[in-house]
Amino acid sequence: MGKSATIKEGTVTVQVDAVSLSVELAGDWTVDAKRAGFDCVETAARKATNLAKIRVSGNELSSWDAGLLIFLLKCRSLASAAGVELDVSELPKGAQRLFKLSSSPVDAESKVEATDQEEFFGVIGGWFLEATDCLLSFWRFLGELTVHCLELVAGRGCLRRKDLLVQLDAVGPRAVPIVCLLSFLTGLIIAFIGVLQLKKFAADIYVADLVGLALTRELGALMVGIILAGRTGAAFAAQLGSMRVNEEIDALESFGISPMQFLVLPRVFALILMIPLLYAFAILVGILGGLLVSTSVSNVTALQFFVQLETAVGLNDFLGGLFKSVVFGCIIALAGCYRGLNCGKDATAVGQAATSAVVTAITWIVISDAVFAVIFNMIGF
Repeated sequence: MGKSATIKEGTVTVQVDAVSLSVELAGDWTVDAKRAGFDCVETAARKATNLAKIRVSGNELSSWDAGLLIFLLKCRSLASAAGVELDVSELPKGAQRLFKLSSSPVDAESKVEATDQEEFFGVIGGWFLEATDCLLSFWRFLGELTVHCLELVAGRGCLRRKDLLVQLDAVGPRAVPIVCLLSFLTGLIIAFIGVLQLKKFAADIYVADLVGLALTRELGALMVGIILAGRTGAAFAAQLGSMRVNEEIDALESFGISPMQFLVLPRVFALILMIPLLYAFAILVGILGGLLVSTSVSNVTALQFFVQLETAVGLNDFLGGLFKSVVFGCIIALAGCYRGLNCGKDATAVGQAATSAVVTAITWIVISDAVFAVIFNMIGF
């Protein structure tokens, strides 16, 4: 075809010669607008014998939206099938940008596969960045909590008595049954194992030493910490996480109420105040469990058991365990509140926050207990 020809159909004007095809668009090119189809462009393209370029211009466009982009995508498919260039430089700038974005995704087959070494360092780098972000977020949380605690001590903060009493009841009295049950069974198991071994050497009386020292120095605080991590720490994370999902925390912030002061402080103070009392209950009930085994399995009387217990266990043993229980309470409260406040906003986020709070609390309880054991041994406490 040596001469040029023009095809006009509605708002599309197509001019075609031997090597090029020019498409002029006019009027409204919106999704709802009535306009010509793509057939006239395909018809004109078949008439070009040596087609080298398809040019689309829109100097007379009045309005456009995704309808124009759909037409351009069809033109791109036609140009790609014919192996020619598609020129859209005379279209509005916004249409050019959208068309460029639609052309930008790279086909999955053309992506260069990363080597094993690159994947390894990529995973390590991702873990490092995630750990760094988590650490910085926790330090911000801890710093904000410290500021509110100092303001409360200085008399500039506010802690609602009702909220504190509610949390004290949830953390303390309601946790006594499970703490006493597990502590009683723990003391019973320790005493039973000790009696079986010490009877071989006629040293049944020293079961009191074993039970008393194990509970006061290590297992009492550790058991209470693990129980409260699973019970109270998960509850804190679930409560605050549910409030985050329901946008209640966002509502508090929009009213100028600090979630740290209104939600976190009562929970932290309640747990720190209640965990020493729970530790004392655990020690008492655990010793009673040891007493039951000693008096029933061996020939040790209750009076002998308590006399030996008084000789073996000193005030420093009890105070050391009491101090550790307070530290464990801080760890549980911080882990539960931090995970709850940083909970996501989807359906599974609350469960993940509760699980993460329990795992974090138990992990750091065990680590801190090991650190305390080394320190107490070094200072002879």
